[in-house]
Amino acid sequence: MKSARTGNDYRRKIKSREELAAIIGPRPRAQTVIMCHGTFDLVHPGHIRHLMYAKAKADVLIASLTGDDYITKANFRPFVPQELRAMNLAALEIVDYVLIDHSATPIDSLQTLQPDFFAKGYEYTERGLHPQTRVEVETLNSYGGEILFTPGDIVFSSSAFIESGLPGLAIEKLGTLMESEGVTCPALREAVQKFRGVRVHVVGDTIVDTHTHCTTINTGSVKTPTLSVKYERHADFAGAAAVVAGHLAAAGARVRFSTVLGGDALKDFVIREVTKAGVEGDFVIDVTRPTTQKNVFVSDGYRLLKFDKVDNRPISDRVLDKLIASISADGAAAYVFSDFRHGIFNHESIPRLIAALPPGKLRVADSQVASRWGNILDFQAFDLITPNEREARFALGDQDSVVRPLALELYKRAQCRTLILKLGSRGILTYRRPSIEARSFFTVDSFASHVVDAVGSGDAMLAYATLALCATESPVVASILGSMAAGVACEREGNIPVSPEDILKKLDTVESKLKFS
Repeated sequence: MKSARTGNDYRRKIKSREELAAIIGPRPRAQTVIMCHGTFDLVHPGHIRHLMYAKAKADVLIASLTGDDYITKANFRPFVPQELRAMNLAALEIVDYVLIDHSATPIDSLQTLQPDFFAKGYEYTERGLHPQTRVEVETLNSYGGEILFTPGDIVFSSSAFIESGLPGLAIEKLGTLMESEGVTCPALREAVQKFRGVRVHVVGDTIVDTHTHCTTINTGSVKTPTLSVKYERHADFAGAAAVVAGHLAAAGARVRFSTVLGGDALKDFVIREVTKAGVEGDFVIDVTRPTTQKNVFVSDGYRLLKFDKVDNRPISDRVLDKLIASISADGAAAYVFSDFRHGIFNHESIPRLIAALPPGKLRVADSQVASRWGNILDFQAFDLITPNEREARFALGDQDSVVRPLALELYKRAQCRTLILKLGSRGILTYRRPSIEARSFFTVDSFASHVVDAVGSGDAMLAYATLALCATESPVVASILGSMAAGVACEREGNIPVSPEDILKKLDTVESKLKFS
């Protein structure tokens, strides 16, 4: 039996449980074996001290780490995916072999490998043996193994390090994900080229997003606390479902957009902007309501006030019938429901709109929880849903669970094929249908280099993830390209459609960093 020390080729140290059993052989052995087990989310001085102590007690050191599926402590954990955690350990000279343990506890590995020693941190003895540690001791005793506790006077915590400030590992994590999934940068570029000509039908609420820029004159008069501002300029953007359609068209798709507008001048603005974007519009005009407008007043970069012009009444049967007719008459490859709960989507209309979707086509939904209550679980068995964390918690009535179990529960309840959970500045967490070859979930960090205006970035994510699924059927490609589109959208003010050139430029930057990394 030889230690796997072959220069910089440290990946050879990463073995399966069965491979390790064959390498170390059964007891008794010529060389003693010691095993350490932990999360190793960030390898810190406490881990190094623990591993050094363990290595001093045996000939061969196996570092076993908990697989991503079984890490539920703290929020947003694991921060580092299992493949990269394994590489971090394998790169250490004192570690001979690394095992990614796909069980909830190390018991199965202890029973299979039967190491001579099992090393634990001394903190596990402070208040008596933990019940799980007792099970480990019993397993060791069953074949004659021994538990050792690492001495020390300082306990380091990966959770504490992570919560105090996230390390900059986005590129390393992305590279590990792409390598494990067989995704390359040329493949991502090829996927973007395949967007051209894909037929997509968007159904949803239009919102005119107005940015009114002002200069603050004073923060209150002598008699009343009245804020006084001077008008400078304003800009209108066709937002919500309209910008989803705009992103899709900018990416090269052939887009049809069904929406409801009011009988006012803003409808003309929306029709003009949507048409200019190259989108075919099915505009249902309801003269009894205004076109939804959200006007934010900005001074010196600060949002002072948001003034909404809305009528959230459910649409009439007459309007609903027109939307259904528009869906039924189309032969798109994908249908996107962009729900902002301003009248189109409600408990009565959603089942009828879903029933109108042609079978066998990609079905995508996003349901916003902002000023209104939308529930993403209203869209059952869709191919892709893209809620944010707040929307997920609202749908499940869960304020307390950490993010990954929360996402898993939503994924199960929604019965969807792919769930992309948006986590703001932390990026996304994707769940997909598990298979033997691929893991059930993965993360992608944010691609935004500097955030100017994060509002509307989820719409860009929705559009590009939809097209990527149409073009490649790969949740990994959809997550990466969708995240890149969201990153581009964050870096500029207002709802401006993201183009393929924007994505390719972002991809060039990422690729250069991947090569350097």
